[in-house]
Amino acid sequence: MIRFAFPLLFFFSALCSAPAQSRIDCSALDSRILHGKIRYCVALPDGYDKAAATHAKGYPVLYYLHGLGDNEQSLFNTGGWNIVEDLRRQHKLGDFLIAAPAGKQTFYINSADGRVRYSDFFLREFMPFIEGKYLVRHDRGGRAITGISMGGYGALRLAFAYPQLFSSVSAQSAALMTDSPHEIDLAMRSGTPFTTLMGSAFGRPINVGHWEANNVFLLAKRNQPALRKLAIYFNCGDQDGYGFDKGARALDRQLKQEGIPHEFHLYPGDHSLPFFLSHLGETMEFHWKAFEAGK
Repeated sequence: MIRFAFPLLFFFSALCSAPAQSRIDCSALDSRILHGKIRYCVALPDGYDKAAATHAKGYPVLYYLHGLGDNEQSLFNTGGWNIVEDLRRQHKLGDFLIAAPAGKQTFYINSADGRVRYSDFFLREFMPFIEGKYLVRHDRGGRAITGISMGGYGALRLAFAYPQLFSSVSAQSAALMTDSPHEIDLAMRSGTPFTTLMGSAFGRPINVGHWEANNVFLLAKRNQPALRKLAIYFNCGDQDGYGFDKGARALDRQLKQEGIPHEFHLYPGDHSLPFFLSHLGETMEFHWKAFEAGK
């Protein structure tokens, strides 16, 4: 869980005064699957409107999943978008769209009780909506996914479950837990804040079958051949306050043992906005290289 405190108004004022003509398009999608309007934001690069008007070749798209307690604007109102723009001015990044949906507390999966089908929404409604409304590529090579904390788990879960859809995946401080469902149940009963919030997605007590079906470690084992064709990056702070560094280390060990190429970094740091921002640039550069390779 990473809270962002910078006011959105300040960000947009800074954006308007900057020389780049990129813009953030925020609206809502009326979801049949989730029975309501789901907010989203899409970052459009400089020159997008001209390209769209002339029906130019589509841009790659990076789906961004926010952390628990945040929303679809989190990447854009914290200084994160300024980092992306700076990298473009330095010619370290090319042009691609970033699409960020609101994920609330869903962990980006279908809930254990079947009431909140977020994974179905993302795959069946949100991605087709973005790729129908905006000038983006529709092939695997032009599609990637990333996230932070809860969103990091969501990005890895979606990419490992559906590797045929994405060319690359990255995660920062991903909510990877090595505890058993029984251990998590005990933490829930003791009132541990993070595990308590997990209940709405994974069940109270944890639905073991549902947990295993959405387990990143088991998905990696199940889909080994396809994951070898997926560019994978993840990092974590060695002092992560939620203990997610333990899960990151475990995933690194497993992928090495299974011969799945990946990039993993354990950096000094905790589970915080400064840690996230300090390594955001390298995740964006990682995805741009994957987009270039997938042309």
